[in-house]
Amino acid sequence: MIRALVFDVGETLIDETRIWSRWADRLGVSRFTMLGVLGAMAALDRPYDDAFQLVRPGLDPYAEIEAWRLDEPASLRENFDADDLYPDARPGLAALREAGYQLIIAGNQPPQAYDALVAMDLPVDAVHTSAGWGVSKPHPEFFAKVAAVAGREPGEILYVGDRMDNDVLPARAAGMRTALFRRGPWGHLHAGRPEAAVADVIIDDLLQLATLLSEGRVDGARP
Repeated sequence: MIRALVFDVGETLIDETRIWSRWADRLGVSRFTMLGVLGAMAALDRPYDDAFQLVRPGLDPYAEIEAWRLDEPASLRENFDADDLYPDARPGLAALREAGYQLIIAGNQPPQAYDALVAMDLPVDAVHTSAGWGVSKPHPEFFAKVAAVAGREPGEILYVGDRMDNDVLPARAAGMRTALFRRGPWGHLHAGRPEAAVADVIIDDLLQLATLLSEGRVDGARP
């Protein structure tokens, strides 16, 4: 029976459009180009870091982030804040919490993302990041930590994310239930692939997930 829901961050709760648009401005390419190249990386199953090399060959993204911080110390730069939450994120989480589920945020994020997420005061029980844990998805240890912080058996956890490779497949291998978010470039591409059928459910927003769970349309959905 599902008792806990664990959420990825980027393109699950956070809309990354502004982040990538600022990167385009920083690197001196059009926003259309940056977003198009990023989509191509998703389609080709290449890491998003490769997008930087295509638009600026030889770029060291980490050195660029540090230079950007010095140039614009007061700007968001590569970071996010509450304005980047998807519109359904807060009400969807609230509905799921009202239904009695334990809610946890745990995704691949840099150190500063923890404070940004906590500052949003979302209706969740805990926030964790890969930087805080020292391990990233899709490593099995990440999902072992998910189960440990939830204090649940893996089969009692529904992991919600937008990617098959980083979210659905490794969470399923860890014994968890999975929801694939059809959102963002990876989410839309991965939801259209035959292997997406292994996800317990494919969703378009969190309010839809709350409805599906309340109606018992995900097996073992009651908290």
